[in-house]
Amino acid sequence: MKLYCLSGHPTLPCNVLKFKSTTVMLDCGLDMTSALNFLPLPLVHSPRLAKLPGWVSKDGNTFLEKELKECAGRVFVDSLPEFCLPERELLDLSTIDVILISNYHCMMALPYITEHTGFTGTVYATEPTLQIGRLLMEELVNFIERVPKAQSATCWKNKDIQRLLPAPLKDTVEVSTWKSCYTMQEVNSALSKVQLVGYSQKIELFGAVQITPLSSGYSLGSSNWIIQSHYEKVSYVSGSSLLTTHPQPMDQSSLKNSDVLILTGLTQIPTANPDGMLGEFCSNLAMTVRTGGNVLVPCYSSGVIYDLLECLYQFIDSASLTTIPFYFISPVANSSLEFSQIFAEWLCHNKQSKVYLPEPPFPHAELIQTNKLKHYPSVHGDFSNDFKQPCVVFTGHPSLRFGDVVHFMELWGKSSLNTIIFTEPDFSYLEALAPYQPLAMKCVYCPIDTRLNFIQVSKLLKEVQPLHVVCPEQYVRPPPAQSHRSDLMLDCQPPTMPYRRCSVLSLPFRRRYERIELLPELADSLVPSEIKPGISVATVTAVLHSKDNKHVLRPTLKLALAPPPSKKRKRVLEEPPEHRAPKPLLSGAVPIEQFLATLQKHGITEVKVEDTPDGHILHLQDEDTLIQLEEDSTHIICDNNEMLRATLRDLVLRFLQKF
Repeated sequence: MKLYCLSGHPTLPCNVLKFKSTTVMLDCGLDMTSALNFLPLPLVHSPRLAKLPGWVSKDGNTFLEKELKECAGRVFVDSLPEFCLPERELLDLSTIDVILISNYHCMMALPYITEHTGFTGTVYATEPTLQIGRLLMEELVNFIERVPKAQSATCWKNKDIQRLLPAPLKDTVEVSTWKSCYTMQEVNSALSKVQLVGYSQKIELFGAVQITPLSSGYSLGSSNWIIQSHYEKVSYVSGSSLLTTHPQPMDQSSLKNSDVLILTGLTQIPTANPDGMLGEFCSNLAMTVRTGGNVLVPCYSSGVIYDLLECLYQFIDSASLTTIPFYFISPVANSSLEFSQIFAEWLCHNKQSKVYLPEPPFPHAELIQTNKLKHYPSVHGDFSNDFKQPCVVFTGHPSLRFGDVVHFMELWGKSSLNTIIFTEPDFSYLEALAPYQPLAMKCVYCPIDTRLNFIQVSKLLKEVQPLHVVCPEQYVRPPPAQSHRSDLMLDCQPPTMPYRRCSVLSLPFRRRYERIELLPELADSLVPSEIKPGISVATVTAVLHSKDNKHVLRPTLKLALAPPPSKKRKRVLEEPPEHRAPKPLLSGAVPIEQFLATLQKHGITEVKVEDTPDGHILHLQDEDTLIQLEEDSTHIICDNNEMLRATLRDLVLRFLQKF
């Protein structure tokens, strides 16, 4: 059993598991942090960005000035942003049988895998994961395509040229795997390969293994996966949460008795308490709007935004914010808000019960009805007419490189009355702000990540007790900025098996058993012999038939000899194997005292007994013969006296059982 690691990002995993005769891809996350090296894509013409000077090397060379621009003391790529794909050279991705998706953030690279590698298999995901994943892909494509660039930058990626560039461009890795965004046609084609599954549903893969999704408690429809045969079990834990938020709670008990547990997607902010961050978010938001400022919240169109809106719903009245408008701007804003209300069976029990009252599970429905929350597909159109300040705007993208958020950064960045509040932990907020410096607006970092922290993981591993744990190498050492914090790493027994991008792990357990079925007529012909009280044994002579990883023992049949092949048939026919009656098997032990007495009765009196580590050696001195009695075998060494050897054999057989 092998694990191929195609991504080095711990929360955006992409691994391939070869288990028995199946090849299973576990997630296909897309690392978008590469976009931080690119200039923002403004929806509205930005004179500031349009006038940026091209980069000139120290020796005065200007050959890259059209590709690279200097901005706020940094050098950025002036092109459509590109994303870091999972590794595609480590193994032939066309051999993948199935792709298992754990949550909608971990499927953003799916079109690159299914449309450009010869993939012909099936993708398994829950319905909310599919639908919200579709929204996030549609939003991403929309963000990129509505601000086209005349040319793409490629020369700077040459290794010899990249070495000459200033940091951080010269330090970026895997630039050869960076690709521009896919199209909506590729998205639709990729998602047409998805087969929907429900929690605890068991799916057979080619008769070899069985896969089962379990609730992971992180987001709507998010899953952990069990991959098991009759005798081996692998658990894949990705993006899980034990906090009481809107999704169904995590199913922990089904992870027990795993041979291997693959652990990814822990919190990216292990020192930040999500409840504390929500409190800071609300208080900073209130302080800004009370002084007449605007609040900008860069966020994804699904996920944490539901919790932010619920928190604000409870906070609005007490903070006297009832007159402040809230705007949610995204090409998929309407669909996202509606989807969250209709996936009732995927919600926690508290929110499920509201559906039967009937009440909407999320309070943002009431915010929309009372006009406190308004949603728009873009800053163009109706939003321009309805826009009032001060206000709070939720929009994307959290990288600040594309989407409507770029317009608000240009619009509000020059005033210290305004505040930008970062809640998504996927991007460094300092890196995200780099092309907008100098910035007058206040910046608040309130990362909200509900995924498992190291304390919760340690407790979970003690409860489910897997034999082996596999995880990204980032989890087996403290964070670089907090190297003294030994509590911010995994420390379990046996030691974890860490992986990095492009590593191949041989998982440390071997298959020991295989299940075989007996046909009824064969079982009926067996004659068991009792060898110990309560234990019976029978010999089986049969033909093993294997197809689609199912193994069946069938009775042997005496086949008629095949007719001689005609001239037209060139293929050589093999003669059927001869079926001979099997020799009986022997069991039991030869008791030394009783055996000596039996020999004496048959006239063999001069016997010297020697004890050995494995049993006894009997030397029949007059007959010049040796008998080796061992635990699992008996040897009679007798030269040129076949009659004596046969007599001794028959005496030994008296003490053994035949079956």
